[in-house]
Amino acid sequence: MIDRSQIAKPVASEFKQFEADFARVLHSETPLLQSAIEQVLCSNGKHVRPLLLLLTAKVCGELTKTTQDAAVIIETLHTTTLIHDDVVDETKQRRGIPSLNAIFDNRIAVLTGDYMLAGTILNAAETGNIVIIKIIAKVCRELSEGELIQIDNAEKHSLNEDEYLHMIRKKTATLISACSEIGAISVNAPSEIVHKCRLFGEYLGFCFQIKDDIFDYYDDVNIGKPTGNDIREGKITLPLLYALKNAPEKEKHAHLEVINNQNFTPENVITLINFAKQHNGIEYAEKRLLEYKQKAVEIINSFPESEARNSLLMLADYFSERTN
Repeated sequence: MIDRSQIAKPVASEFKQFEADFARVLHSETPLLQSAIEQVLCSNGKHVRPLLLLLTAKVCGELTKTTQDAAVIIETLHTTTLIHDDVVDETKQRRGIPSLNAIFDNRIAVLTGDYMLAGTILNAAETGNIVIIKIIAKVCRELSEGELIQIDNAEKHSLNEDEYLHMIRKKTATLISACSEIGAISVNAPSEIVHKCRLFGEYLGFCFQIKDDIFDYYDDVNIGKPTGNDIREGKITLPLLYALKNAPEKEKHAHLEVINNQNFTPENVITLINFAKQHNGIEYAEKRLLEYKQKAVEIINSFPESEARNSLLMLADYFSERTN
């Protein structure tokens, strides 16, 4: 597995500064809120989104104060979405660690998320960069739309690959795309470079979500969520979509009946997982993931040779090869 510190090497000092700034902005004088924030900090992830922002800025120019501020803004927004997602999905663990709503309750989790979202918007406004503010506002809107589309697809048992890709573009790719786009903007890159960086992030976002969906078909304690969790929630992702589209009619009828009746017993979930595997659903999802990765790599290879460019290529490998 690729070492994150190796990827971060070209922006090591800036990344260290980001970690200090992130811990500093997540602070409140209200004891209950501060207690919730401390729990968020304890369970925080790998910070790959701010790392992507810093590296994209580096490949485009010299990092600025706006770059540093934007890295914190992006991670605060990402953390907000995780808190709210856990409430919506009634998730009690994330990556093997109790979620905020499990430790406290939904009320405190939602309000903590709201507090962090307000901080995100305030910090974006303080950059004084109207383009960045508009991107953050657009991301907030698209993330909400993505979650609602996912809920609607689950209730309607949507089995359409185009609808699935539309959903993950809004639910996941939009935020990762904003990281690379804002990184370029923060160093005053030309508009055509900003556009390329935005596309690079979008392709990485597709890689990230498809990889996450593949995880649902394997039992691995490192992943941090139960096998078949998406299926139990009625979320039909790419491996199962492909199997349902390509399996013989007679064979897929019984599986469609389970989905349409929402009869997601443990036994039926295992049956659906095995059905997806037997009909090359995992292989197809991995193929699509690699297609998006290749598009991302082609964009980054168009930039001049540099340490930052090499790190972005490693980051693309990480997004497609990660194990949790």
